[in-house]
Amino acid sequence: MKENNKLWGGRFSSSSAKLLEEFNTSLPFDKRLYKQDIKCSKAHAKMLEKCEIINTKEKDLIINGLETIESLIDSGEFKFCISDEDIHMAVEKKLIELIGDSGKKLHTARSRNDQVAVDFRLFVLEQNKYIRSLLINLIETLINISQSHTDTIMPGMTHLQHAQPVNFAFILCAYVNMFMRDIHRLEDSYKQNNYCPLGSAALAGTPYNTDRFYTARELGFASPTLNAMDSVSDRDFALDFLYSLSVIVMHISRFAEELVLWSSSEFAFITLSDSYSTGSSIMPQKKNPDIPELLRGKSGRVYGNLISLLTTLKGLPLAYNKDTQEDKECVFDSLDTIDISLRILNDMLKEITINKQNMENACKMGHLTATDLADFLVQAVKIPFREAHHIVGKVVAYAESCNKDLSELTEDELCKVDSKIPQEAHKVLDIYTSMNSRNSYGGTSTASTQAQIQSIIAWLEIHKIGL
Repeated sequence: MKENNKLWGGRFSSSSAKLLEEFNTSLPFDKRLYKQDIKCSKAHAKMLEKCEIINTKEKDLIINGLETIESLIDSGEFKFCISDEDIHMAVEKKLIELIGDSGKKLHTARSRNDQVAVDFRLFVLEQNKYIRSLLINLIETLINISQSHTDTIMPGMTHLQHAQPVNFAFILCAYVNMFMRDIHRLEDSYKQNNYCPLGSAALAGTPYNTDRFYTARELGFASPTLNAMDSVSDRDFALDFLYSLSVIVMHISRFAEELVLWSSSEFAFITLSDSYSTGSSIMPQKKNPDIPELLRGKSGRVYGNLISLLTTLKGLPLAYNKDTQEDKECVFDSLDTIDISLRILNDMLKEITINKQNMENACKMGHLTATDLADFLVQAVKIPFREAHHIVGKVVAYAESCNKDLSELTEDELCKVDSKIPQEAHKVLDIYTSMNSRNSYGGTSTASTQAQIQSIIAWLEIHKIGL
């Protein structure tokens, strides 16, 4: 029987079955981690030399060999072989092929358990910063649009029913606040997980006199992880990232639903660019909002990836288990989904047309200034709000009986509904007056919205740092 030629194959008397190699391998997807694997191996080699576990010549040979391998992979010349199992073994095997016995010393004082933990963690932290940069770009686009629409009036809704007049920038700033929270969530996750597991070895640490603080600094981590057994089995950093991506895609999906509604014939608040719309194979008149619909639909797969990893991890005993090989594809898939979703949403928004007149016309349906009239009666006539609410309800019923919106009633019509309504109450029925009366902190008035925009611009300058 053929001898086992794996780097770990010394205790095995026969080679691996072909089906085992297909089932066991992670190389088709974890080769994506090659840059992190090489970076972490170089840091490990430097630490081994610093601690006099290998000599300077060996360290230089290892680092030069790793840089050669990175160049080969970058250029597409590297030949990946499924029998190598994973990116770690593929790189190490090639290194030994290039530099001989010195390459065999690289794996001293480490295991694939801490190797994959540090590679994957470093990848997630790097992508954490990348996703934050995409969110920053999206927020900047939304703010650029908002600055031109702080007095573009439209109906604000609850229960998808007309409620009160707001401005378009105010609604965009609401979504900006969601994406700002997404950035805060990613920042918190980054700090929580910025610790280096390298040097934990298989599960119990190493008998070699190593310096884990050195490798942590070399790789940009805050410090090494505290417990070796936890370090090799921990995938909380991946769960945190998947949860953050799930919340981002939920926010994208909510915004996409607005875009679908706003671009419909019934609303016609916005027009999507032809560059970011599609047609029908049978109905030549159709212009479909496929991008917002797909953005809305992507949430399902991202949520599924989070649940998948939670389920994989839920029953694992300490320490490392092969089950955790299932941690990467779900992260890669969610990352790629959020990446293209944020980029195409950003590009699409830059080309939308805002139909201001249609938005204003919609404010003249649904009696949007009813609450303003009730508030006026409370403040000017000094009657309890619940009584004012009842009076305004009668005014709304009268307006509907006349097939009018509340804002279209004359002074005489308004006053004859109830004797407690003074003539000056009519002024509060104007939709622009209503919108601008809400000048409280965080409110929808033009002035308040402009203040929100300035606050967000200042926030952006702080949170761009380090990205």
